Amino acid sequence: MNPFRWSFRAQFLSGFLACAALLGYAFYVQFVEQIQPCPFCIFQRLAFAAAGLLFLIGGLHAPRSSGGRGIYGTLAFLAAATGAGIAVRHVWVQLFPPEIPSCGPGLNYMLETQTWLGVVRKVLTASGDCSMIDWTFLGLSMPAWALLWFVALAMWALYAGFWRAR
Repeated sequence: MNPFRWSFRAQFLSGFLACAALLGYAFYVQFVEQIQPCPFCIFQRLAFAAAGLLFLIGGLHAPRSSGGRGIYGTLAFLAAATGAGIAVRHVWVQLFPPEIPSCGPGLNYMLETQTWLGVVRKVLTASGDCSMIDWTFLGLSMPAWALLWFVALAMWALYAGFWRAR
C-alpha cells in the first residue's frame, strides 16, 4: 500500500501506533532497564500521550470534511510541537548542564508542595538530574530522539490533516 494514498483514518491511526510504541519503549526503559525519568522526560511522555490520543480520536472519527481533518491535524500538530519545545529545552540542558551539580526535588514532591504552574516553571528552569545522559543510541540521547520523533509526528499530523490527493 502506497503511504501517500493512505486514508486519513490509516494515517492518523499510524500516528497513534507510533506514539503508543514510543511510550511503550519509555516504560520499558524505566521499568526493565531501571533508568528513572526526570521531570522533562515525564512532560515529554505527556506530550506523546496527548498527541497519541488526538491521533486515535481523529483516526476513529475520520471526518469526511477537510475542515474536520484540518482541526484534528492542527490539534495533533500542537501537541507534537509542544513536546518538541520541551525536548529542545531538555537537549539544551544536557548540552549545557547547570553549574549546580546537585539534583533538585523529584516531580512527585514538587506536585505535592507547589501549584501546577510552579511545577512547570521549576521544570522548565531544569534541575541537575535533567542534564544526566543515561541512555544513547547512535550517539543521540533519548531527548534528542524524542525531538526527532516529535518533529516527524508534527509533520505527519499536518500532512494527514491538510494534504489531499488530486
